[in-house]
Amino acid sequence: MRISVIGVGYVGLVTGACFAETGNDVICMDIDEKKIENLKQGIIPIYEPHLEELVKNNLKEGRLCFTTDIKETVNHGLIVFISVNTPQDEDGSADLQYVKRVAGDIGRIIEKYRIVIVKSTVPVGTCEMVKDTITEELTRRGVDIPFDIASNPEFLKEGVAVDDCMKPERVVVGVEHGRVEEILRELYAPFTRTGAPFLVMDVRSSEMTKYTANSMLATRISFMNQIATICEKLGADVMMVMRGIGSDSRIGPKFLFPGVGFGGSCFPKDVRALIKTAQSYGCDPSILEKVMEINEEQRIAFTGRIEAYYANDVKGKTFAIWGLAFKPNTDDMREAPSVYIVDKLTRGGAFCNLFDPKAAEVASKIFEGNPNIKFGKNQYEVLENVDGLILVTEWLSFREPDFERMKGLMKEHVIFDGRNQYNPKTIARQGFKYVCIGRPMAELR
Repeated sequence: MRISVIGVGYVGLVTGACFAETGNDVICMDIDEKKIENLKQGIIPIYEPHLEELVKNNLKEGRLCFTTDIKETVNHGLIVFISVNTPQDEDGSADLQYVKRVAGDIGRIIEKYRIVIVKSTVPVGTCEMVKDTITEELTRRGVDIPFDIASNPEFLKEGVAVDDCMKPERVVVGVEHGRVEEILRELYAPFTRTGAPFLVMDVRSSEMTKYTANSMLATRISFMNQIATICEKLGADVMMVMRGIGSDSRIGPKFLFPGVGFGGSCFPKDVRALIKTAQSYGCDPSILEKVMEINEEQRIAFTGRIEAYYANDVKGKTFAIWGLAFKPNTDDMREAPSVYIVDKLTRGGAFCNLFDPKAAEVASKIFEGNPNIKFGKNQYEVLENVDGLILVTEWLSFREPDFERMKGLMKEHVIFDGRNQYNPKTIARQGFKYVCIGRPMAELR
C-alpha cells in the first residue's frame, strides 16, 4: 500500500518505518526541515532500540522517504496518518492546534479519495473535529471529494516501540464504514498474523481506549506507591506484597513496581487530559486526580528521605546519579523524576555527578547553567568521592554492578535506590547502607 505519515515524532517515525519494513511504500512528512534532512541521511532524532537500523534499511530499499512537502504527502498515500504532537495545554487539556492545522491542510490539498487516520493521542471527539475541518475546506473550494476518517491509537512503549509495533498485543481501530475496516485489516495483517486481536469499534470508543489504557497503568503505579508508603509504616516488604498480589491472575505482575513515580510523554499528559475532559463533561475524575497527586508526592518524598539521611543539610554533599531518562532504553527526559531530584538537591547546595547511558545529551540541555552538576563517561566515574549514590532509572547495566569497586571509589557507602533494584540483605553484606522504598531496611542515622 501507499501510506503517508504526517508528523515524524516518536509515533510517526516508528509507525512509518515499521509499515515500510512490511513492504509498503511510505512517505513521512514534517515541517522541521533540519529533522527531515537528517532523516534522509539516516540520522535519528531519538534513541529507540532497532529504529535506526530499520530506517536506514528501508531508505536504502526505497520503501521509505522523508519530505517537508504536505501536498506531496497527501497526494502520495491512500492512507494518511496524522501523527503530530498533542502537547499539554496550560489547563491540562490536549492542545489540538497541530491536528487541526493538518486537517485544514488535507482539506485544501486532497484531490482524490483518502482514508485519514488519527494516530495521535487525542481527546474523544477529535476525529469528528478533523472530519468537520476537512469538510469545511472542501466546501470552501467548492468540490465534493470523498474521504473517510478513522481512529487508530498507538500503544507503543518507549524502549520497545519497534517490537510493540511489529508484534502488537492488539490493534485498535475506530471506523465509520466497513470498507475502511477491510483496508486496515489488510494493512495490519503482517502484524496480527500470529493471533494478536484486531479490535474494531466506533471512533469515539477507540479514542477513549487509549486514554483509559494509560490512565489504568498510571493508576496501578500510584496505587503500589501508596501501598509502599503503608508498608514502610507497618514493617512489611512491598516487594513481597507485589509478588503476592501479582500471582493473582485477576491482577497480574505488570506495572506493580513501586518507585519514584512515572514520567515520560504519555502517562502524565494523558491522565491530565482525561481529567480535563471528564471535568468538561461534568464528571468527577477524583481517582485520576489522586493518581497524579501521589505521583508528584513520590519523588518529593524520596528526595526528602535523601535529605533526612544528612539531617536535612545536603550543602556541600556530592551525589552520583545513576539514570536520568524517565525509563530505561530511551533518552526521553520529559517529566523524568531525575529532573526534580537533581534540581532539589542542587538548590540545597549539593553537587551531582550525572550518568545515563543514552540521555546525557538531552539532560545537558535541561540542566544547562546549573554550576553544581557534571556528567560522567560511565557509571563508575561519577562515584569518585561521593557522599551517596542515587539510583533513579533502572538501566540493565546498573543491575549487577561491581560493589567492591564502588566501595573503593565512594567516600560514604550509602545507596538511595529509587527503583528497589537491589536486595537489602545483599547490599548490607556488601558493606553499604541502603535506603529504598517500602521495604525493611537499616534505620536512618
